[in-house]
Amino acid sequence: MAGRVALVTGAGSADGIGFATAVALAAAGHRVAITSTTKRIQDRLRELGGEVAGHMALAADLTDEKAVGKLVAEVNGRLGKIDILVNNAGMIQTGKKERARLFQDIPTEEWLRTLDINLNTCFLVSRAIVPQMVRRKYGRIVNIASVTGPMVTNPRSAGYSTAKAAMTGLTRALAIEVAEKNVTVNAVCPGWIETGSSSKAEIIAGAHTPAKRPGRPDEVAAAAAFLASEGASYITGQTLVVDGGNMLQEFKGPPGKGRLS
Repeated sequence: MAGRVALVTGAGSADGIGFATAVALAAAGHRVAITSTTKRIQDRLRELGGEVAGHMALAADLTDEKAVGKLVAEVNGRLGKIDILVNNAGMIQTGKKERARLFQDIPTEEWLRTLDINLNTCFLVSRAIVPQMVRRKYGRIVNIASVTGPMVTNPRSAGYSTAKAAMTGLTRALAIEVAEKNVTVNAVCPGWIETGSSSKAEIIAGAHTPAKRPGRPDEVAAAAAFLASEGASYITGQTLVVDGGNMLQEFKGPPGKGRLS
């Protein structure tokens, strides 16, 4: 795996999946570029070892096509052509308030914004980088989707579910187009993962998985790092679920009264 150039989006949170993935790729010997919407990304760069270690960080709004183009150009100029792309940006942007609503109550502007953050960021960054991967006949794209949308869903999450389901569709559509160029495109679908933004209810849900705990960001990062490796060269267009076995169980309530077995 060593010696590649990787770009990880949505890596601003110290205890998030994006930064955990950046750490895993850096540990494997890659030069890693990280990005988020705020300047806190510079704090993550210092934790990675800084520019002296061969890494870089830039704040960018990945819903802006021009900003994406500038980001990719800067990474190419400072680290080299991008071999690995991890599309993790999404969920909620720092400084933007999100409100859970029933489907019929979602304002059009809010619906489009949710798709913009969770789906179009993946589209814009991938589209900007795929041509160089195809020309060089090497590339690994890993999209961090979710079980929410592609496999399951929750009330008041229609926008997020739709975007993440579409991300797995995009994964397959792109994978089939670039497979003969030695470019793989896969998705990781996390379940209940404990991060700094996890709610109390999400932590409780994680405790009721078969593993009896929520997952850790580094456990999702390990899956992403594998799919980004040269060893995953014959895996493409797939979704890898990281959820502690939660998809396996039909009964997801607390133990005790009401259990089916």
